[in-house]
Amino acid sequence: MGAVKQTILEGVRVVELAAWTFVPSAGAVLADWGADVIKIEHPETGDPQRGLISSGIVAGAGGVNHFIEQPNRGKRSIGLDFTTEQGRQILYKMVESADVFVTNLLPGSRARAEVDVEHIRAHNPNIVYARGHGYGARGPQADRGGFDLAAYWARTGIGDSLTTKEGEYPAPQRPAFGDLYAGFAIAGGVAAALFRRQRTGETAIVDVSLLGAGIWQLAPDIVGAGVTGAPIPKYNLEEMPNPIASLYRTADDRFIALVVLQADRYWADLCQRLGRPDLAQDERFANAGVRFQNRRDCVAELRKTFASQPIAHWEKALADFKAVWDTFRTAPQIHDDPQVEANGYLPKVTDGNGNTFALAANPVQFDEQPVELSAAPAHGQHTEEILLELGYDWDQIIAFKVAGATS
Repeated sequence: MGAVKQTILEGVRVVELAAWTFVPSAGAVLADWGADVIKIEHPETGDPQRGLISSGIVAGAGGVNHFIEQPNRGKRSIGLDFTTEQGRQILYKMVESADVFVTNLLPGSRARAEVDVEHIRAHNPNIVYARGHGYGARGPQADRGGFDLAAYWARTGIGDSLTTKEGEYPAPQRPAFGDLYAGFAIAGGVAAALFRRQRTGETAIVDVSLLGAGIWQLAPDIVGAGVTGAPIPKYNLEEMPNPIASLYRTADDRFIALVVLQADRYWADLCQRLGRPDLAQDERFANAGVRFQNRRDCVAELRKTFASQPIAHWEKALADFKAVWDTFRTAPQIHDDPQVEANGYLPKVTDGNGNTFALAANPVQFDEQPVELSAAPAHGQHTEEILLELGYDWDQIIAFKVAGATS
């Protein structure tokens, strides 16, 4: 089945006043679903992530800045200085015909620029107003900015939960790891608010914070700690409570993840497939209870076994194994994964310079159809188009440009 342009949110207009990845990724999802998303960028500097390649922070290839492309695909870009009086009036005019306004500006910045809830709703009382925060809309740190490494990874305990040895440095976060997850939550909240507005006529303010998203992500640990009064135990790989819910290295330095939660049900079959029927007969490993007591010995035997053959051998041996398992892949290998290709999870786009590359689709599909994406806009690419749609004539557009209100 070929990819299609989604129309779930066709007719919905979103005005996005946001930069970096967290909140813009919400706009990307809404655009994936068919919304017309207008991205406001400063006429001169644009989204700060546009400068990452020229600064050397992002190693682009062929001029493709994937930090811009992934969270901004499918949008239109207007170069607009909303801090000027003319720019602000243009923004208000956009808002009049919009369904959603989404921003990551801090409270003080929103107030100074006159784009807070009361300012935007003065021009459109029915608009859904969505905010992305570092630390939430209330409390002593509501005014504090936050990136996901700080508010999502460090503050919530996620980084600590993935650090197995006391005293060692916490596990580092991958780029935008929390941003993309929390941005998807904003998109879901916006969709729910639009549904309520359609049903009842009532609009909503949608708030998502990196702190709140991280707590949700780590809920089993955090809720468990509240119930027991103690941190959830951290087991290292040498003594996992269930030795067949763990990770193992193969002879060619690849890794397999076993997730056999019904351990007694599948233990004998697994031992047979591993060529170790003796393990199923060993009294030390006879059932889950004794395997837990002798988990170090059991893990050692399984490690020795998996290390004796390359990954291809184990993939064949486990091919029709009924319990859950999988192999570790690298990011480049995902591009050649037939399951990824079959489901359209990495659709390809072509930018204005003729570069063709893959972007990660948002995880929701409608009617079993993979989504068709388009590349992120160039900085201010649609400025004139959007201004004409708003009813401005060419003399006014030129005057805006001369005054520095638009690009």
